[in-house]
Amino acid sequence: MGAGKSTVGRLLADRLGRAFVDLDERIASEAQATIPELFAEEGEAGFRRREAALLAEVIAEGAQVVAPGGGAPCHGDNLERMLASGVVAYLSSSVDEILARVGAAADRPLLAGPGDRRATVERLLQARQAHYQRAHFTVETSGIPPSQVVARLIAELGA
Repeated sequence: MGAGKSTVGRLLADRLGRAFVDLDERIASEAQATIPELFAEEGEAGFRRREAALLAEVIAEGAQVVAPGGGAPCHGDNLERMLASGVVAYLSSSVDEILARVGAAADRPLLAGPGDRRATVERLLQARQAHYQRAHFTVETSGIPPSQVVARLIAELGA
């Protein structure tokens, strides 16, 4: 969340000449509802089922750049599918950077509403870290322009 997956993913796909899929955008488009609406109507469990089904479809479509939601690799066998189907990069950001990027977080169901957003981001990162560390490689994005993050990804990919 807020690490730059969508922005960097679009740029990377363009550089590689591949299609780009923002999984959350595609979920919202196919459901004809926003992510917060889906969370409200289906709960997180319902959303995660929808996300896993669409991830499987996207993977079957072949080579492309996919930006999954931050929780996608942490549920079911999503991460195993991702690792088996291509190269998985973890875009890492500091808590301060994430908070700055997500702003008011009205479109982020896990951050919306009352409560300490910093504590929520810290808790989510801690809970997800073991999954994220299984990525093929990590690229830090804090304070780094998207074009430089893409250059680092290109270097890691050897493309």
